[in-house]
Amino acid sequence: MLNNFYKGFKSGTDIRGVAVEGVESQNVNLTNEVVASMADGFILWLCENVGKKAYELTVSIGRDSRISGPRIVEVVSAEMKNAGVRVIDCGLASTPSMFMTTVDLNCDGAVQITASHHPYNRNGLKFFTRQGGLEGSDIEQILQFAQDGEKPQKAEGTIESVPYMEQYCEHLKNIIKKEVNAENYDKPLDGFKIVVDAGNGVGGFYASVLNDLGADTNGSRYLDPDGMFPNHIPNPENKEAMMSICEAVKESKADMGIIFDTDVDRGGAVDKSGNEINRNRLVALAAAIALEGNKGGTIVTDSITSSGLKDFIENSLGGKHYRYRRGYKNVIDKGLELNAHGINCPLAIETSGHAAMRENYFLDDGAYLCTKIIIKMAQLSKEGKCIESITESLREPVEETEIRFKILEEDFRACGERIIADLTKYAESSEGWILADDNREGVRVSFGENDGNGWFLLRLSVHDPIMPLNIESDSIGGVEIIKEKLFKFLKTTKGLKI
Repeated sequence: MLNNFYKGFKSGTDIRGVAVEGVESQNVNLTNEVVASMADGFILWLCENVGKKAYELTVSIGRDSRISGPRIVEVVSAEMKNAGVRVIDCGLASTPSMFMTTVDLNCDGAVQITASHHPYNRNGLKFFTRQGGLEGSDIEQILQFAQDGEKPQKAEGTIESVPYMEQYCEHLKNIIKKEVNAENYDKPLDGFKIVVDAGNGVGGFYASVLNDLGADTNGSRYLDPDGMFPNHIPNPENKEAMMSICEAVKESKADMGIIFDTDVDRGGAVDKSGNEINRNRLVALAAAIALEGNKGGTIVTDSITSSGLKDFIENSLGGKHYRYRRGYKNVIDKGLELNAHGINCPLAIETSGHAAMRENYFLDDGAYLCTKIIIKMAQLSKEGKCIESITESLREPVEETEIRFKILEEDFRACGERIIADLTKYAESSEGWILADDNREGVRVSFGENDGNGWFLLRLSVHDPIMPLNIESDSIGGVEIIKEKLFKFLKTTKGLKI
């Protein structure tokens, strides 16, 4: 059983903690000793799961641009080396590229030192095998080994530096060369202007990929790695970050803008008019691309996608929409499960920008997604069309909002589940409340034109004592009408801070 200290490091399918002093009320817990214990835990877990001794393992290690990254890499590398592991140090690398080392470099496992879009003082460890990212139960086992102080036997391993990102970039270039089918094979993006905003994470490499293929990337922003993130949070969901790339597109009169989160497992785009291709619009575009050659295929999304998106996938694209739970690993695992049962599912995508395509190992890779979008832009340009034409029939909400209610009870999960059960019963007996028949998380209710003309979804957060509420409406003032209806119920509940 994990104690509270080690339990606090588990963040879904990742390990995260505080790695740098300086932020009020946050004490460093990712100390060298703790990080070493986690490295030992991963070695032991990997030995059990691949059927090898530690001295037979090859493990790659990469990191994002955080200032604590070099220290943590040094600790993890040394601990693995002392267990006899052959360590491949990939230096600055994207999270998806670290998975790809299990494919291209035949690594038994991979470790990425990252905390995604979290503040500079935080960091963490993300693990991969050839089968993909680890499950939450795997993380618990690694932390249990760490807590118990279990270590592999000592042996003499090695550490070698391998610039794997160069190979990963060549892979992306070759995909574009093959699919754009330009007159100049080596410069298929010649004549296009594409700007990149890396937010000082590790995504700056993508501008070089585009440059090498002939694109003009002048006007790109914050390509240099800087773990203090001095310009904006590297996060496609962050309003300031999206404003930055939209401005860059307009100022440089680019054909497209690309933005990544810190470790490039998420991406977003901006069209030539400076409009975001993000959230529902990004899902719609990715679905259109994924369904080419997969007619009638199923697209798995998270639970907060709009009604207009469902209509677009099923009526405009001829696909099927499988609305599932929040959490990128949840949608990816569901995509894998559907395919295993013979259901054609080429894409699993979350509105946050995590997009995993079956053709790419169901790996959530922001650079791969943006590469597919750029390919489609180049293909359409030959027909005199723009990327926006793909999603022009997508109906987007007139109004939308999100409210996050804090759960006050200590057993927050039990409290949240009770509220969801009570709300379900309330909705079933309320006139004009239409419970969604395809919802798999929380309570989703739709309302007709005279009752708000939209929907709400109340769910329990994946990790935190929070109940997020999403409301969308196709009418001005509709969100407030729906909110008022729901709040009549919520004010009668116990355990929520309303």
